[in-house]
Amino acid sequence: MRMVDLIQHKRDGGRLTREQLYFIVQGFTRGDIPDYQMSAFAMAVFFRGMDEEEIADLTMAMASSGDVVSLAAIRGTKVDKHSTGGVGDKTSLIVVPLVAAAGVPVAKMSGRGLGHTGGTVDKLESIRGFRIELPNDQFVRNVNENKMALVGQSGNLAPADKKLYALRDVTATVNSIPLIASSIMSKKIASGADAIVLDVKVGSGAFMKSLEEARELASTMVSIGKSLKRRTIAVLSDMNEPLGTEVGNALEVAEAIETLRGGGDARLRDICLTLAAYMAIAGGAYPDFAAARQGLEELLGAGRALETFRKFVEAQGGDPAIVDDPALLPQAAYRLAVRAEHEGFVQAIDAEAVGVAAMLLGAGRAKKEDAIDYAVGVSLRKKVGDRVSFGETIAVLHSNRENNRDITERLLAAYTIGSDQPEPVPVVYDVVE
Repeated sequence: MRMVDLIQHKRDGGRLTREQLYFIVQGFTRGDIPDYQMSAFAMAVFFRGMDEEEIADLTMAMASSGDVVSLAAIRGTKVDKHSTGGVGDKTSLIVVPLVAAAGVPVAKMSGRGLGHTGGTVDKLESIRGFRIELPNDQFVRNVNENKMALVGQSGNLAPADKKLYALRDVTATVNSIPLIASSIMSKKIASGADAIVLDVKVGSGAFMKSLEEARELASTMVSIGKSLKRRTIAVLSDMNEPLGTEVGNALEVAEAIETLRGGGDARLRDICLTLAAYMAIAGGAYPDFAAARQGLEELLGAGRALETFRKFVEAQGGDPAIVDDPALLPQAAYRLAVRAEHEGFVQAIDAEAVGVAAMLLGAGRAKKEDAIDYAVGVSLRKKVGDRVSFGETIAVLHSNRENNRDITERLLAAYTIGSDQPEPVPVVYDVVE
């Protein structure tokens, strides 16, 4: 086989066989296929697309390009979760202990953030002493004993995907459903879970801006899972405003703890209960959604999920005292109120603009090598639909620098305040099974 022939075949609308896709992925991973040819292949896929079988084969080829984790030593049906990302998305910190409290094992590998705010790994590392790297035997033991463990992704997990994504990012081929779906699912398949629940975010603060795009991506990923014998469920959820009230690593850990106590933002609680319900069903803890939702609400109310989170933090070397006193988490030197310049109702909050503001404070990374400041971020005191008076605090900056005028201006611009109260938007749009 020659790579140039395969590029031409896809460029002209042909379909590629399993053997051809493995040839491409393995050759690219080894360095035998140069970047310029792989870029041409990505562009051909961008314009010509792939059918379901091709996408499944590409996913499996990328999953097998490096380490494939075996979770056979963990008892029960292992369920994983993935979010396509958003602003203030701390759902894993809430959903995983809630599902574990229901008796379903969650052996999760998560990544660091690039852009907006930190990833789940960065949030957890804001807890003093927390170890994100565990020996495999301890990882397995923690899941068997506590029903959950969360570690950073192996550097050799789906390496073909990492190389290909880096090329897509600089060749305008990121926004391709076959390439997005195979990228996400290759890492989930390589991570070894039996069942996967996907949180596909939709809106201004998400990668998928429209419900139609999000539904197509969700359907493609569910189809991949089915083809590869993994039960896969996708939940389409709203990201037109930040999720919850806190954006920033330690701030989001504190908000997750408040939610696990049974309090917190209603929309955040709703999406977490929905995701947890589908994970618990996939893990065999409940027969249907109604039973799962009720059972999980009871676990939350009884403090079982909070206690599971406490054990999880302690088992990975973190300070469990933060569960009782979140003020022990990193604190910023300055707290500055952002005050409304108009009265009326909050009609919209530009989630992406809030995320960029948090990143500029130091909560996220513009470049992979940037250091995270765990203490900084934004607290949203007013959300969409809330009434606001002139001069009232709509947000609070948590900063370790004295001059924050540029960030204040960004946050003021992120808020749209008008005379009419907007209609409520559902936090969950649809579920694809």
